[in-house]
Amino acid sequence: MNKPVAVMVLQKTQKKRLNQRSQTLLYLTFGSFFLVAITVAGTLMGELAVTTSFTQKNLLPQLAHPFGTDWLGRDMLSRTLKGMSLSIYIGLFAATISAVIAAVLGAAAATLGKKVDAVITWLIDLVMGIPHLLLLILISYALGRGTFGVVVAVAISHWPVLTRIIRGEILQLKEANYIKIAEKLGQGKLKIVVKHMLPHIFPQFLVGLVLLFPHAILHEAALTFLGFGLPPEQPGIGIILSESMKYLALGMWWLAFFPGIVLLATVMLFDLIGESLRKRIDPHSAQD
Repeated sequence: MNKPVAVMVLQKTQKKRLNQRSQTLLYLTFGSFFLVAITVAGTLMGELAVTTSFTQKNLLPQLAHPFGTDWLGRDMLSRTLKGMSLSIYIGLFAATISAVIAAVLGAAAATLGKKVDAVITWLIDLVMGIPHLLLLILISYALGRGTFGVVVAVAISHWPVLTRIIRGEILQLKEANYIKIAEKLGQGKLKIVVKHMLPHIFPQFLVGLVLLFPHAILHEAALTFLGFGLPPEQPGIGIILSESMKYLALGMWWLAFFPGIVLLATVMLFDLIGESLRKRIDPHSAQD
């Protein structure tokens, strides 16, 4: 009597998991397509984003200019897409560097002995103990601001959390039987890390890399907004928002509203892609 009920419950559970996987794949596909579209469109609109037209300045959003125009007659849609594409490029580059630093330091802390582990742990606590935005400003200012300063500041300030995750994963792996067998067979530490450990932690590394993107984009925009990031001649999203603050009191709300919405949507999409990717490839989330 209980067998049909058990079968029905199992079928419902399997159907629910299938729906969740399909939904996750849909989010991942849509988010990736949308971000690629923003990046490509922003790259193609380089000239249009800086073209001025004093006969069309301060226009409200309309069919010809969906995001309106600014005080110089520049099309805000083009400027927003160009600024967002710049932020995505910088965020991807900085997040990649930061993730690589995290992988190297995490592996070193877990495999090179207690002294190295203590030094790296101290560095993690030091970086995390400084207010994040203050650390970004100090690094960017010390490097002369600009694109280089922003990339370096974001890259060397976002690695601690991922480093801890990778360190913990490798410390658990060290207790695995196949790792101990490899050590007894005389394989060196570097070979064991590269051949046996890194492939195992790659899903965590990839998810951590993707989840670093929204933080990198937001912090790049924040640095630029405060005047410590990209130069004013580049239509960065932070510069657009900073310049628009002067005109909000004049009722030109569209100058900040639409760029802010696009920035928020991009960051949320990156976060959605990271969470979706985690559910697809992280073994700890296989049963979610």
